Amino acid sequence: MNEKTDIGNLQKRVRELEEKVEQLRLSRRVLMYLIEKMEKEKACFLNHLEKENHRLHQDNYRYARRLLSKNLKIIELESKLENNYNEIANEVKPHL
Repeated sequence: MNEKTDIGNLQKRVRELEEKVEQLRLSRRVLMYLIEKMEKEKACFLNHLEKENHRLHQDNYRYARRLLSKNLKIIELESKLENNYNEIANEVKPHL
């Protein structure tokens, strides 16, 4: 009788362990799915950041070119203003 009880207990223990193994397999599948999902989201986010970074670089380049163009225009206008001032000053000097 003791032997039958031991076999029954062992069979019960085997069933319990098989159930735990199945639960672990299910948990592993869920975790793998979640990891995959997170990796896809991360890749998508990184792609978005790279595109945004590229766009910002382009915007910055265009802004720098406009700024340079405006600075050159200011220098040109200042030069013209100085030339006009010098011409007026030269015209007024002989009359003095």
